[in-house]
Amino acid sequence: MSTELQKPVIGFSCGDLNGIGLEIIIKALGDSRILDFCTPIVFANNKSINFYRKILPDINFTFTIIKDVTKPNIKQVNVFSCWEEDVTITPGQLNETGGKYAFISLKAAVDALQNKHIHGLVTAPIHKKNIQSDEFNYSGHTPYFKDVFKVDDVVMLLAASNIRVGLLTEHVPVTELASHITSAAILSKLRIMNNSLIKDFGIDKPKIAVLGLNPHAGDEGLIGKEEQTIIKPAIKEAKNNSLLVFGPYSADAFFARGEHEKFDAVLAMYHDQGLIPFKSLAIGEGVNYTAGLPVVRTSPDHGTAFDIAGKGVADASSFVSATFECIEIINRRAFYEENHKNPLRRISARVFANVVDERIIEE
Repeated sequence: MSTELQKPVIGFSCGDLNGIGLEIIIKALGDSRILDFCTPIVFANNKSINFYRKILPDINFTFTIIKDVTKPNIKQVNVFSCWEEDVTITPGQLNETGGKYAFISLKAAVDALQNKHIHGLVTAPIHKKNIQSDEFNYSGHTPYFKDVFKVDDVVMLLAASNIRVGLLTEHVPVTELASHITSAAILSKLRIMNNSLIKDFGIDKPKIAVLGLNPHAGDEGLIGKEEQTIIKPAIKEAKNNSLLVFGPYSADAFFARGEHEKFDAVLAMYHDQGLIPFKSLAIGEGVNYTAGLPVVRTSPDHGTAFDIAGKGVADASSFVSATFECIEIINRRAFYEENHKNPLRRISARVFANVVDERIIEE
């Protein structure tokens, strides 16, 4: 594996300026040992970073300002200035400023990702309401990345060392859930998860569990029909396509009995069904990964935490995990691609160089 891929350039969007985004970035990148694993570029501006650096005097966070994203300093944390004007930061407040500059940072980071100036991106938390604009009309990062990179589908995949949970639906009101549960949607998510587990997580033959929608997975149709009419047929189709998929399982018993430990990932039907057990079991080190993209994007598994913003107490554990997961997925993908190149293409030049042309008759 090349040195470049062992030490990739990782971008960091700053998230809502009034949330804990820059605090956890400073904490995560304040340990100089991070430079042994990647070259970081933070998409923000120096005044915003200095504002939060003063709140964290015990963190020895140094950085260099760059104007060209293609020329980072590999020996320091880099800050790419996305705006020059002075911005009033009010930690803990939900206002237009926080959302406006969160999107400016995100857009600059995504542009760098699209142009391959960075190898991966870690996104700090945004607030889904105040970031809304003509340019960002999405329920979160995941559908935004799906549209920007023009893919048919993606999976919000939460990952930790002891559990991985994918979501069939993301930020959908509970009253609308049933209309989003279709066999086609389930099959699409399962294919993406299976592919990601192989290429991004290095699992040769992943086993995926599927949860039911209704209590007790419908109790054979007594408490809802979706398991029988939608979920089971999707699982059967997935098996027919050589995927190791099992279920549907009753969500409460599944996690209570530790069944998730028998599988490489779990597909949950809706947000809280997957996120509540995940956050309970991931012990603060969960990572949100967007599976199905041609690029690598991770984030911590929490939000803006306005209630503690600016107090210097935000826990950066999940953000650190997101950073290292981003690095590891980049390297796993490179390893997979190297090992799965066309074998004839790899050996043809060497083999044919030694082949004697039988048409040539020695005299």
